[in-house]
Amino acid sequence: MSALVIKIADVDWRAAKAGKPSELLPALEKILLPLLDSGLTAERMAQLKADQVTLMAYLCLRREMREGGLVQLIYNGYGGFILHNPLAKAMRLWGLKDLSKLLYDCRRLYDEQGDTIEGLDLSEKDFMALYEQHPEMETVDDDFVECEPLFTAAVCRYVLDHPENFDLSVTETTQKNER
Repeated sequence: MSALVIKIADVDWRAAKAGKPSELLPALEKILLPLLDSGLTAERMAQLKADQVTLMAYLCLRREMREGGLVQLIYNGYGGFILHNPLAKAMRLWGLKDLSKLLYDCRRLYDEQGDTIEGLDLSEKDFMALYEQHPEMETVDDDFVECEPLFTAAVCRYVLDHPENFDLSVTETTQKNER
């Protein structure tokens, strides 16, 4: 089975290399998040490099934390994928020590309270009540949202500095990847 190649438009690549590393984000999200959302099979996982899985996990973390915080991340079933895999260690190795620490805090909360959130099928009203039932998660939510632009820029810089780890292919085009 062949490896997943991540194709990036050359205009996005050049913009990212010219000092706007987050210009890569839409292209990366467009490719990796649908793979995650459609379900990661053993066959699909075998196609991915470790850094591709790490990047996918970060993109999912970012989306879930920005949209609804740790409660939503756990409720949507991503707790194990994000918090019981070596994402925190990988982020530390990528130079994101503050994010690594925050992920360990999230894992502690997930281990303590995740079973009261994960796997539930709730109405919108009952889902919103989860936030009141788990106010301690708001601290990690706030910390993540406050630091997210720095985290994302650092992740994108890592991708730019290590394209071979992600099987990146820069394609010639005159238009930016769709947002």
